[in-house]
Amino acid sequence: MAEQKEIPVWEKYTLTIEEAARYFRIGENKLRRLVDETPGASWVLMNGNRVQIKRRLFERYIDSTDVI
Repeated sequence: MAEQKEIPVWEKYTLTIEEAARYFRIGENKLRRLVDETPGASWVLMNGNRVQIKRRLFERYIDSTDVI
C-alpha cells in the first residue's frame, strides 16, 4: 500500500477551522464566529456540516480588513 504524503497547509485549497486557525494565527472560536457572522461569505465552503475555509479567498478577506 502506497504511503500518502501530507499536503503542506500553504498548498491546500481549503483548510479546516483548526488548520486555518494555526495558519492565520486566529483563534478557532474567532474563526467560527466570523463564519457565523458572515453568511454567504465567498471564503466559506460547507462540506456537509463541516466548515472549510478557502485559503486564498480568506487571505484576500484578511488583506481587505484592518480588524477582525
